[in-house]
Amino acid sequence: MKKIFLVFSILLFAFSIKAQTLPSFVKDSLDNYVNNALTQWRIPGVAVCIVKDGKVVLMKGYGVKEVGGADKVDENTLFMIGSNTKAFTATVLAMLDAEKKLSLDDKAIKWLPEFKMKDAWVTKEVTVRDLLCHRLGMYTFQGDFMFFDTDLSTQEVLNKFSRLTPYYSFRSTWGYTNTAFLAGGLIAGNATKSTWQDLVRTKIFQPLGMTRSLALSSEIIAATNKAAAHSIMNDQLIKIPYGQLDNIAPAGSISSSVNDMSKWVTMQLDNGKFDGKTIVPASAIQQTRTPNSILGDGRVPFNTGHFNLYGLGWFLQEYGGKKIVSHTGGVNGFVTSVTLIPEEKLGIIVLTNTDANSFYEALKWEIMDAYFNFPYRNYSKLYHDAYERNNKAEAAVIQKQRDSIAMKLPIVLPLQKFTGEYENDPYGTLNIQPEGDHLRIKFQHHIMTGKLEPLSGNRFLCTYSNPIWGTEPTVFTIENNQVKSVTIKVAGFVDYMPYEFKKK
Repeated sequence: MKKIFLVFSILLFAFSIKAQTLPSFVKDSLDNYVNNALTQWRIPGVAVCIVKDGKVVLMKGYGVKEVGGADKVDENTLFMIGSNTKAFTATVLAMLDAEKKLSLDDKAIKWLPEFKMKDAWVTKEVTVRDLLCHRLGMYTFQGDFMFFDTDLSTQEVLNKFSRLTPYYSFRSTWGYTNTAFLAGGLIAGNATKSTWQDLVRTKIFQPLGMTRSLALSSEIIAATNKAAAHSIMNDQLIKIPYGQLDNIAPAGSISSSVNDMSKWVTMQLDNGKFDGKTIVPASAIQQTRTPNSILGDGRVPFNTGHFNLYGLGWFLQEYGGKKIVSHTGGVNGFVTSVTLIPEEKLGIIVLTNTDANSFYEALKWEIMDAYFNFPYRNYSKLYHDAYERNNKAEAAVIQKQRDSIAMKLPIVLPLQKFTGEYENDPYGTLNIQPEGDHLRIKFQHHIMTGKLEPLSGNRFLCTYSNPIWGTEPTVFTIENNQVKSVTIKVAGFVDYMPYEFKKK
């Protein structure tokens, strides 16, 4: 009898220890923390998952799928995951490398002859690895204005990309390049006589049982149990259309749920295994986590961080003495984060259905700190305070510009002189036409338009119909009382670069 009691006591103690492994923040405070954030950040819905030691220890939905609705987010609700797609693309290519179907150090043009850079020598030298670690010499997001949410085909995107002038020299500086991942996905398809989307489905989704995950952005339209996309416009939370991303699908088109993503993360944390079966060779996992590009010294607001690097489809950094493997994703109406701490066998997934928040990052740090036994920081408040300061500063600038518009200050030429067709190589054309006391820009390849209101002189304020493109000053070049060109700028969420269109 004493022996039985002793065994029971040991089992009870073991169970107690296991139960105590959930940090108090996660166990006692997470629900309040997330629910407060829904209000503070004006996020309709959030889905969260924590994987620890091969098990899902938390998986939960909060809030609603659509603003004003009552349909609640659950663990199977689909969110667009944006650039978290890149780790899937890089993993597929690393698997093909392990299978000897291609080499990550093959020249890109071996598998994709139509891939070109503006410099012919660079075209010959670019490798598959270069594509997946953002070292082509482009500025971060360069060219995305032309490709993001357009009617261009993948081949048209590649062609236009080839005519861009890189901001840096080849392999000298890291610059986040979405079109490079498009090229990588096309290479994977060509090397296997398949397509990127079919490879993702057959090599990752199906073996992991990710039954609700969608490879293409167009597929979410007909899907069930999906979150709507949201943004902020004129200080109001609004529903916006889903992004049209299939022309650069390998860079950011996947939709998934925390339930499905938990399987991806569990496999990643077990070095490619899931339910005892090898889904991805360990060598391929290691390839994606090997540093290829340097981003910076890795300083973080709290604790310690000593490096910030990029592997293949993953950011790599050190935090509190641990290697962090992570990525974020931002597309029309969604921002998300996926974080792996392999040494701790810890994975964190945060999905949100508005693109106007930093909570998706704040929460991952809060959970990580809780598991690292670091002090509670209230990252959500810290991030929100910074967000509000930035918003107020931007709003003050825009208000001054709107005050100038209201004053009807003189412009250098009559409004009619600014109308007509303008051209940019490689983008194409835009058309400017009068609309009452202002002008309207219509783009050849975008559904989005821009409202141009006169500021003064040769300057106008452009308010884009899609809020993620922002409200930006637009400058016309005037020579001899004739309009020669207009320079278009959009929000940094899409592209940091200006684009000059010459009047035809």
